[in-house]
Amino acid sequence: MTALLAYTPFIDPIAFDRYWYLLLIPMCFFIAIGYKSVRTVDMTRYWKQVLAFTVQLVIGIAAMGLAAFIFIGYILPTFAPMPQ
Repeated sequence: MTALLAYTPFIDPIAFDRYWYLLLIPMCFFIAIGYKSVRTVDMTRYWKQVLAFTVQLVIGIAAMGLAAFIFIGYILPTFAPMPQ
């Protein structure tokens, strides 16, 4: 119990830090459930729309992560090289 009282999430990460990116899929799924439950007019196509929106979110976030990786790792160093 005392170990939980002293837990600081940003300083002491959990042991799941190696596979944190797998949490993207359930997070996007639950966001899609909440969003589509409010925005869907016809509930007969609800789960199809939830799955489609989940795939769109995962692909979009992965694409933004890849774009940031390419920009920070390859493009930005050409404009602002590190001092040696």
